[in-house]
Amino acid sequence: MNKKQSLLLQRTYIILIFCFMYLPIAVMIAFSFNESKSRANFTGFTLDWYKSLFQNEMILSALGLSLVLALISSVAATVLGTLATIGIHSMSRRSQLIVNNISYVPVVNPEIITGVSLMLLFVMAQNFGLGGDGGLFGWPTLLIAHITFNVPYVLFNVGPKLRQLDPSLYNAALDLGCTPRQAFFKVILPQLTPAILSAFLICLTYSIDDFMISYFNSGTMQTLPIAIYSMTRKKVSPEINALSAVMFCVILAIILISNAADSRAYRKNQSAIRKAMQEEGAR
Repeated sequence: MNKKQSLLLQRTYIILIFCFMYLPIAVMIAFSFNESKSRANFTGFTLDWYKSLFQNEMILSALGLSLVLALISSVAATVLGTLATIGIHSMSRRSQLIVNNISYVPVVNPEIITGVSLMLLFVMAQNFGLGGDGGLFGWPTLLIAHITFNVPYVLFNVGPKLRQLDPSLYNAALDLGCTPRQAFFKVILPQLTPAILSAFLICLTYSIDDFMISYFNSGTMQTLPIAIYSMTRKKVSPEINALSAVMFCVILAIILISNAADSRAYRKNQSAIRKAMQEEGAR
């Protein structure tokens, strides 16, 4: 096989992979504009399903809950995960290895195991009298479950960046008269900001998209994925296509913003390195 044939095969393979991943989504988005309820024939263009979607009180309520939950849990998980990462970084190498391996378990664990185990924990806490007469399940359990679910992703986003930092920068800041707090906020935190922002956006995406954790720990509350699931148990409405298209676009926008932020931070870092090398060469 010559080089030209190999390149053609590679391109064909990439096109097939992208078609396999994104063609169903493209069809779903196209049928969200379908005039009829048919899932096989496109009869005409309309925005009626989007109008109906944004007039559906159940969907709007679930969407509001999902957005508020995702925002609060992502902020809390990012703060807790960043602090935990700094604490883990200060441990001995052996302790770091043990804690990192333990922290990796929830990431590779099936979500149903995490969801059921958290539900059993909340049931046990409720049996001990927590939650009062109204019960514990609802907003508190949903928020705690999402924070617990998101923290490991923060650890594995911020941790590698923290290990890449040059410790001499922190020590130099201390030698120049900074307090440990000032050295952290002026030297360490700015370098960690891209990783922290990336971790926050990942948590936000996973929290909005999560079904399994929410299903077992939401009580009577409905997040957006649970609302979609309850709609699909009945006759599938084109509103689901419209809702799925909106969710896909929102998550795609979050990913693009995250990638743009990472690229900007990388270019800024590379520019600073080149500038420093030029100044060093001029001396």
